[in-house]
Amino acid sequence: LHRGRRENDAEAVRAVYAPIVETTAISFESEPPTRDEMARRIRKISARYPFLVTDGGYAYASPHHARAAYRWAVDVSIYLAPEARGRGLGRTLYTRLFDILRAQGFYCAYAGIALPNAASVRLHESFGFTAIGIYRAVGFKFGQWHDVVWWELSLRERDAHPLEPLGIHEVPNIESLLQG
Repeated sequence: LHRGRRENDAEAVRAVYAPIVETTAISFESEPPTRDEMARRIRKISARYPFLVTDGGYAYASPHHARAAYRWAVDVSIYLAPEARGRGLGRTLYTRLFDILRAQGFYCAYAGIALPNAASVRLHESFGFTAIGIYRAVGFKFGQWHDVVWWELSLRERDAHPLEPLGIHEVPNIESLLQG
């Protein structure tokens, strides 16, 4: 498990993500991103937020919204290759991701899950995410409409005077957080 900064990470991430785009409605993209596009996404996200990569999967956080008042909230995503599912990899990735997000000073994480996706629903519920709303028939892919359920996880108690969230490069002892 490491932060997405290695030369071959873009191709490894693309190898996990491309079949999801091509064969499922888990992602609403219609064409898999190229290796160069995936490298650009990793660079952009990892400039401020965690982007974690391991054999068979990856997880990352990104801004929830652009407006300043949202800066203590993040969206999270996780993708696993079929052969990596059901072995605890998702739990490991999310555990490390949430530890880093707490260390950065974020207060809440949001995740959108396109339905059907029972495995992702179970994973998110196991971490304490609660469903907060449904976008009904919001995405059309493979000849049918799909709902997206939005989930929320509180990362810490709200503070009346929150400190500014740290950038990923400002987190002390980040390597120890990656190792658990």
